[in-house]
Amino acid sequence: MSELSDVTKHVKGLLGKAVDNTRRELATIRSGKASTSLLDTIKVDAYGQSTPLSQVAGIAAPEPRLLTVQPWDKSLVSAIEKAIQSSDLGLNPANDGTLIRIPIPQLTEERRRDLVKVIRQLAEEGKIAIRHARTDGMSKTKKVEHVSDDDKRHEEKDIQKVHDDAIKQIDDLVKIKEEEIMEV
Repeated sequence: MSELSDVTKHVKGLLGKAVDNTRRELATIRSGKASTSLLDTIKVDAYGQSTPLSQVAGIAAPEPRLLTVQPWDKSLVSAIEKAIQSSDLGLNPANDGTLIRIPIPQLTEERRRDLVKVIRQLAEEGKIAIRHARTDGMSKTKKVEHVSDDDKRHEEKDIQKVHDDAIKQIDDLVKIKEEEIMEV
């Protein structure tokens, strides 16, 4: 029985990672409101290597439509500004020599629809990872030896239930993010 519970624990871990990854991916999509997670994917050329922005500067959202980036090393201001401009986020930073201000523009209706498509694609990738974890768990359950068929079926039902819960979590995340984006 211990081997079966190990399989379920393994599947739960994989499902949790898939949901968390999808949550992080969705957080990086711009919704028209300032969110520090919007800049999570930006890498800055600092000290001869590509470094995540959060490791070279403090990021804040002092207003609903404004982000500020405070570099810890003032010599990186122009590199950070360049990294933000070259990202695919469509943001236009302005710097005063020590602080970078990033106004968050209103989204057009067409851009909102495009972002909803991107959200649904990211959600589908998360669901695919969840289905792979379930399939992996089911096949491992069938291979466990010295366990009755009833116990295996019970464990498969548990895996299916955890799978369904993870899919529902992703659907809920998508619904919330879509509402956030379509809100004018």
